[in-house]
Amino acid sequence: MSSRFYWKSAQLAVDALVCVMAFLAAYLIRFEGILSAPTLKQMALLMPYLVFARLLCNQILGVYRIAWRYVGLRDLRTFVIATSPATAFFLILRFGVAPNTVLFGLWLDVFRIPLSVVALEGMLFFLGTVGARVLRRITLDVQRAKVSSGPKKVQQKPILLIGAGRAGVIVAREIRSRPDMGLKIVGFIDDDPMKLGQIIDGLQVLGPTADLPRLARLHHLDHVVISIASIPGVDMRRILAVCESIPIRPQVVPGIYELVEGSVSINRIRDVEFEDLLGRSPVNLDTEGVAAFLGGSRIVVTGAGGSIGSEMCRQVCRFGPASLILVERYENNLFEIERELRSSYPNLQIIPCVADITDAPRMASIFETQAPQVVIHAAAHKHVPMMESNPSEAVKNNVRGTRMLAELADRHKAAVFVMISTDKAVRPKSVMGASKRMAELYVQSLAQNSGTRFMTVRFGNVLGSAGSVIPIFKKQIAAGGPITVTHPEMKRYFMTIPEAAQLVLQAASMGSGGEIYVLDMGEPVKIVSLAEELIRLSGLKPYDDIEITFTGVRPGEKLFEEISLDDENLTKTQHAKIYVGKNRPLAAEGVAEKVRLCEQLIDEPDATTVRATLIDLVLEDRAEGEQRTAQVGEDQEGASGSSDRGLTTALRKPELLH
Repeated sequence: MSSRFYWKSAQLAVDALVCVMAFLAAYLIRFEGILSAPTLKQMALLMPYLVFARLLCNQILGVYRIAWRYVGLRDLRTFVIATSPATAFFLILRFGVAPNTVLFGLWLDVFRIPLSVVALEGMLFFLGTVGARVLRRITLDVQRAKVSSGPKKVQQKPILLIGAGRAGVIVAREIRSRPDMGLKIVGFIDDDPMKLGQIIDGLQVLGPTADLPRLARLHHLDHVVISIASIPGVDMRRILAVCESIPIRPQVVPGIYELVEGSVSINRIRDVEFEDLLGRSPVNLDTEGVAAFLGGSRIVVTGAGGSIGSEMCRQVCRFGPASLILVERYENNLFEIERELRSSYPNLQIIPCVADITDAPRMASIFETQAPQVVIHAAAHKHVPMMESNPSEAVKNNVRGTRMLAELADRHKAAVFVMISTDKAVRPKSVMGASKRMAELYVQSLAQNSGTRFMTVRFGNVLGSAGSVIPIFKKQIAAGGPITVTHPEMKRYFMTIPEAAQLVLQAASMGSGGEIYVLDMGEPVKIVSLAEELIRLSGLKPYDDIEITFTGVRPGEKLFEEISLDDENLTKTQHAKIYVGKNRPLAAEGVAEKVRLCEQLIDEPDATTVRATLIDLVLEDRAEGEQRTAQVGEDQEGASGSSDRGLTTALRKPELLH
């Protein structure tokens, strides 16, 4: 028989023994240790019924699904619920059975247990079952500590935990159960005045963060661990400033939200990274809505090997699609994401397709054979300076590729088409932005007469994507500098890759067609401030250890990117981080003609002509949009209201990181 069977039998045996002992102890306490013959007879008759009732309730109400190794305070509710039915049953019998009652030849007086015995037995059984599991947990923790420490004792470094909340307690417990990590917690740091001096999970709250310099000297610390599940960026920067003044090394726990939920163990404490300074709260998805949108569907992701596309694939897999078709023209990138997904989701049908979205026969073949129901279009040329040098390629990929893909989705009656766009498409100054804006216009116009729900999701820069500013800055720091920044006033919106991918899926699940969704990017970040923070996080000083030089604004770049147009009339959705704009689209025939003229530029050898013509075509559409908005201004005013105009302005408000 399996070890699971033996373990389950052992659990039942322990609880049965606890029940017998609790029943006996209750009678001994009630009768002060003197049990008469009738009382012993009553106990003997009732014992089998009681043990059966207790074990049955434990089984039905989930007690045996709780792992003894991880039993905690949240599990006490289950034990209380499991204990209550049997206790309530015997209480009913105590008051409901009249003296000398006989039923089917059974003398029911045996069930008339003294009230104090019923109460004592229930309490003792609850304490006994919980106590047995706690004892088992303590035993396992001790054994684990002995195994982890090994034959050679690991020297324990003293550390402080910053944050004495729920996350801090979980981090403390995990660290203490892992002596092999070589960390010894001397206490908590917390700015909550109500916690100061308190003992939390055996550790004292020694003071606020202002006391960190004194405590670091007192306990000879060389680093601290920040254990706050949801810390605002301003507080993170304040803590880092204190650590830098000592100096002391700050670290964080990766996946702190998952750690709080109990799905991740603490085995990789790491240094603070720039993402932590943004202080962006975790995304709360409407998982039921997204699951209904993606679950059981055939889904194609273009650009599946890119930074955004690959994360889109990871997020999609969580919701159990019928199949996931990966479209990517770079073989190595496709190989890597396919291998990762197959390892993580071995039962999911994953179909890798080496393909270019501008290759009409190849893409038509994919749609004919796979019949995707959801198209997530993440493939695009994205680097602004590179597209300034190669404008015809931007038109070919971003405009023609999007048009062809959207038409295939319409022709094959896909349910949803989601185009991922960029803030650079708003009042574009660059070839890349203009090409994405033209793609937006075409997708929006196609939605007017299609059964496919076409929608666009627009956001700014994502942290850590291939070729983005942070990896470049890190390489420059590793090389000893200098860090090159184009302009001291350059600002950009930033969000993390997983956050962007999750919000794209959430927005796509809400759309009815024709919308442009805009993700809440938080506050824009000054690029020079980003460079300074990265230098500090590397343990160096800006301008002293690593120089920052300004190279001038590159062709096509703007000092500040906007996230929406005035006439899009952004309004709130049911999700706090997603806004929607649904202005009246331009005539489909007019947009199709503009796209046709754009595509004629693909074979134009003169880059200057391509650039000027493309931007002019987009600006003409912009002028038409403004004229249309002016004509229906009163209607728009009544529909959107002043609060929406204020929201649009707020999303474009240029604030600094510091």
